[in-house]
Amino acid sequence: MKRWIFLLFTCLLCGVMTAQTNKLIKELEGKRGELQKQIAESESLLKSTKKNVGSQLNGLAALTGQIEERKRYIAQINADVDRIDGELGKLERQLAKLQRDLNDKKKKYEASVQYLYKNRSIQEKLMFIFSADNLAQTYRRMRYVREYATYQRLQGEEILEKQEQVKKKRAELKQVRGAKQRLLKEREEEKVKLEKQEKEKKVLIDSLKRKQKGIQSELAKKRRQANQLNARIDKLIAEEIERARKRAEEEARREAEARRKEKGSGTKMGSGSSKTAPIQKFSLTKADRELSADFASNRGRLPMPITGPYLIVSHYGQYNVKNLSNVKLDNKGIDIQGQPGAKARAIFGGKVAAVFDFNGTIGILVRHGNYISVYCNLSSAAVKTGDTVTTKQILGTIYSDKNDNSRTVLHFQLRKEKEKLNPEPWLNR
Repeated sequence: MKRWIFLLFTCLLCGVMTAQTNKLIKELEGKRGELQKQIAESESLLKSTKKNVGSQLNGLAALTGQIEERKRYIAQINADVDRIDGELGKLERQLAKLQRDLNDKKKKYEASVQYLYKNRSIQEKLMFIFSADNLAQTYRRMRYVREYATYQRLQGEEILEKQEQVKKKRAELKQVRGAKQRLLKEREEEKVKLEKQEKEKKVLIDSLKRKQKGIQSELAKKRRQANQLNARIDKLIAEEIERARKRAEEEARREAEARRKEKGSGTKMGSGSSKTAPIQKFSLTKADRELSADFASNRGRLPMPITGPYLIVSHYGQYNVKNLSNVKLDNKGIDIQGQPGAKARAIFGGKVAAVFDFNGTIGILVRHGNYISVYCNLSSAAVKTGDTVTTKQILGTIYSDKNDNSRTVLHFQLRKEKEKLNPEPWLNR
């Protein structure tokens, strides 16, 4: 009975290991599949026929974003190859152990067969049994003969079972090796595409190098627009912070009044005789504090603020454009290029703090406790000030520039009160 239980357990364990291997391969393929789809769809965003400096700078930003995505994909392939190598090592060790067990069982079975061959006749078995000195010994010899026959049969069954396990393990190894070969082939294909895009980027940069005056003029124009936009956002956020302060102050006043009523104190409120802690500048209501904590706990898991395929074409902070002298960018958020018709969507639940116009486009501020997400360069808004929104709710349509091949770019910022944050570590890519 114990032997049968052991065989059943071994069979089940083998099945579980096979399932785990298949699950690992599917999991890795699923993650890469999402990245691959994103890269394939975002390639359509690279088209640009304009030769002016502004369009070429935009094209360079889009191409750089695509190259970054492809490098990220190749890095994911490398990580998957490493994981598969680890799985292959584990499977090979398991197979070696199974093979050793099989060889050991075969040797034992061979020894038992040789023993039976030497004592194969019924007469010899009967002589062995009936040559006993007494009845008790006769019974023990009969039981021994039966148990030995059973032992031999079980040994044969164990060998068949172990052979089946070896067969399955070899099939697993073949499957994983196949997955690795497909990955290595895909990696080489992606490297070829990357090399081609790097050459395209070099040609574009060489063209821009001859237009240094035009580049500086274009950058100065963009800096002026960015400064105006940031000043407008800062003003709106300051106004929202002041409104939040007043709400928190009113909530604190009501709570204090309720506590006085509960105590039933006859103490009269004097004008200035009651000393309370001063209200902090960025005071929050209880609901705001809970929302802030919930928002912060989702760092790295917030959805992209744009629908459909996208490329991050400008990152947060100050940085120089590689291989272009005196071309320095300063972004208080990130710029995300999408397809024409792409929508801006809320990255988290909250309340619309402001909907404002800027140079013919629309901007939206959504407040999440003491965090504020900012969505700019919209052609239309689907919400209004004071609306409550949910995660991934559509806020509006992103503007498409018909003078630049319908280029569609969302400017996105993230603030904690007045502090400007890098949005990328907060988003799930």
